[in-house]
Amino acid sequence: MERREFLQYSGLVAGALALPVRGGRPDLPGALTPIPDGDKKDLADAALNAARGAGATYADVRIGRSLSQFVSARERKIQGVGGGESYGAGIRVIAEGTWGFAATNVVTPDGLAAAARNAVAIAKANAKFQTEPVQLAPQKGYGVVSWKTPIEKNGFDVPLGEKVDLLLAVNDAALKAGASFVNSRIALVNEQKYFASTDGSYIDQDIHRIFPGFNVTVVDKASGKFENRGSLSSPMGMGYEYLSARPAGKFAGPGTVKYGSYYDIMEDVRVAPAQAREKLGAKSVVAGKYDLVLDPSHVWLTIHESAGHPTELDRVLGYEANYAGTSFLTLDKWQSHKFNYGSPQVTIVADKTQPHSLGAVGYDDEGVKTKEWTLIRNGILVDYQKTRDQAHILGQSASDGCSYAQSWGDVQFQRMPNVSLQPGTKPLTPTQMIAGVDRGIYIVGDGSFSIDQQRYNFQFSGKLFYEIKGGKLAGMLRDVAYQANTREFWNSCVQVCDRRDYRLGGAFNDGKGEPPQSSAVSHGSATARFNGVNVLNTARKI
Repeated sequence: MERREFLQYSGLVAGALALPVRGGRPDLPGALTPIPDGDKKDLADAALNAARGAGATYADVRIGRSLSQFVSARERKIQGVGGGESYGAGIRVIAEGTWGFAATNVVTPDGLAAAARNAVAIAKANAKFQTEPVQLAPQKGYGVVSWKTPIEKNGFDVPLGEKVDLLLAVNDAALKAGASFVNSRIALVNEQKYFASTDGSYIDQDIHRIFPGFNVTVVDKASGKFENRGSLSSPMGMGYEYLSARPAGKFAGPGTVKYGSYYDIMEDVRVAPAQAREKLGAKSVVAGKYDLVLDPSHVWLTIHESAGHPTELDRVLGYEANYAGTSFLTLDKWQSHKFNYGSPQVTIVADKTQPHSLGAVGYDDEGVKTKEWTLIRNGILVDYQKTRDQAHILGQSASDGCSYAQSWGDVQFQRMPNVSLQPGTKPLTPTQMIAGVDRGIYIVGDGSFSIDQQRYNFQFSGKLFYEIKGGKLAGMLRDVAYQANTREFWNSCVQVCDRRDYRLGGAFNDGKGEPPQSSAVSHGSATARFNGVNVLNTARKI
């Protein structure tokens, strides 16, 4: 529909958003239960006391409110607006050495107490099949504390019309620049979490995420062939200020926009149609061995699949195989203290504190204060990602703060923190890196990928590919994918640019578990060089 029609049609929605606030939020239609005016600490204590009274040796409660909004447009029309609100509480307990969990949308003292007793009953039933008791790493209570994503502008406070105008302006700019088709979108998430436990913590958190983007298509009418170029934005743990048009500068490559902590969607979309058209006329890659120069907008996904998932301890132990398989990084490799994962240039850290990242929180869903720690140091495997009930398996005494549940209605379990490749320590820019490559390919943006169930053999593609000849970019290529196994690939890493080039990419919806849960996670890096990687030609032969 056109903008005018849309705004008329959406008047009822706007009216709902303008309703008076009660208990800290507008009374939006569709909320599962009214949000009480009472003290959340009193509500949490009702659950914790009921759990203890029923026989729990440990209990935690998460009172959560989740908000989401999605706006999309195609060409000069609005495609849709969606959103949701969910409110309730989840209670997790240990009774007779076994976990139990129950959730409720009746957020009253009686409702939470009933759910807590139900969780204890479930734990006691589960205990009949438990072979050894749950062992929790010690965790001090923090008392009453709070944490909030350090946003400048709450995206949910931005009028819907402003978002509509932005997306239509993006699409208009793309069409004027030569796009045949274009769609654009903005997604927002706000998680409001209140955690309390029998350890003595009462933690209030307000978490924000945003993901704008677009996709342009250019069609060659003579041949009927077409090419796409998606946006180079990354989802971020920020407010609406992410779209405040403060780009970090441009890389010297042909029209490739480089973004830091802010994203100029208008600048990105103006160059996208020309790059899509250039892809149409680009030569198909000749398969063979190449030195690859990988932009952070691309390498984040390779990090996610071949470093993030393999270092999840539940996959290592075989407790988890859904969505991504288990892991080749088995305990014997860590116990050797010398397992070679990559070259000495490869140091990979886990971090739940990095500003603007999707995984940044003050405390995880077990009440553990978040931190940074090293997984791969100078190419050697040194640690995994752990929760409270896993630390003892490695002979360690503390959790890494990796517990997360996608909502109050789901039980928390181990989820990936931000996992990032550390930048090089010597001054090096992408231009200088490319100048040292004789025969290579520069890859920008993420694309299709495939990886086996041990996170070992893989294939990755991207959005844009440029041939490198004699230290210079020599035009665009197409039909490019590279193939390797994890150790071979990371051992081929010979250079990483310095911190000036460090940027975040990430996954807004990373799936795991059964039943599945989604989480958001960032992966940072600077531009990195990998020598002698096998490149495939992906063109379909008919």
